[in-house]
Amino acid sequence: MTFYRHSGPRSYLSSTMSDRTDCFYCRDNLQGKKYVKKDDKPVCVRCFEKLCANTCAECRKPIGADAKELNHKNRHWHEDCFRCAKCYKPLANEPFAARDDGKIMCGKCGAREDSHRCQGCYKVIVPGEKSVEYKHKSWHEQCFTCFECKQPISSQSFLTKGDDFYCSSCHEKKFAKNCARCKEPITSGGINYQDKPWHSECFVCHTCKKPLAGARFTAHEDEFYCVDCYKTSVAKKCSGCQNPITGFGRGTNVVNYEDKTWHEYCFNCKKCSLSLAHKRFVINGEHIYCTDCAKKL
Repeated sequence: MTFYRHSGPRSYLSSTMSDRTDCFYCRDNLQGKKYVKKDDKPVCVRCFEKLCANTCAECRKPIGADAKELNHKNRHWHEDCFRCAKCYKPLANEPFAARDDGKIMCGKCGAREDSHRCQGCYKVIVPGEKSVEYKHKSWHEQCFTCFECKQPISSQSFLTKGDDFYCSSCHEKKFAKNCARCKEPITSGGINYQDKPWHSECFVCHTCKKPLAGARFTAHEDEFYCVDCYKTSVAKKCSGCQNPITGFGRGTNVVNYEDKTWHEYCFNCKKCSLSLAHKRFVINGEHIYCTDCAKKL
């Protein structure tokens, strides 16, 4: 609510004319008579009230030349008519609230009126009537509805989106992301992996069901495994050291040949231990040899 304050009432009436001057409208001699200056033109009192005077927004009568006048946004009042529409307190030189329906109210009545006005239908909430309050605003119970399904929210839980209210069901359908695992809406929390949302309780190891959020894991054939389960259940065994090839730590680089796999650091000549990664080699039985050692076999 915006409050305004007048600088004070004004009056049009000027002093009595001493020199010969005629009324701008009726041409009567104004010498020795009271007159009004309207747009720098002399006007007799009778013509002013008949042709120039503003109409009071309250009593609907002309505001005479000798009356004190108040104005606000192209509306005009007699000084005595400018009162609070509720308590009738005079508001000349007092702060006031101008309402959309044209009523002028003192600050106290204006604040009281707005605090009990429904934000849905903008009608006054009668004392004792069922209502809903949220962030210092009020609604009739039947006016506080879900933006989507239009049903009264009443005492149910609700969520907001901008200035709109949604019941929990509509908010889930309209805004919640669905978990990539169970396809159910994620109403709070959750994690994101490979641009897909997951419930925290759904993003778990495929074997032991241990939560993987914040832990090291690896993916295999669209399933996720913690490090321990991947080693024991999924990972291939190195043909050199017979330990699992996990892809973690030193085991990041591997060598594949036919149906066998080695850690890169295990892919060495059986005889001279020369690393054969990215080099020519010879396989003899279960072992690999560099070309020089293979010739000596």
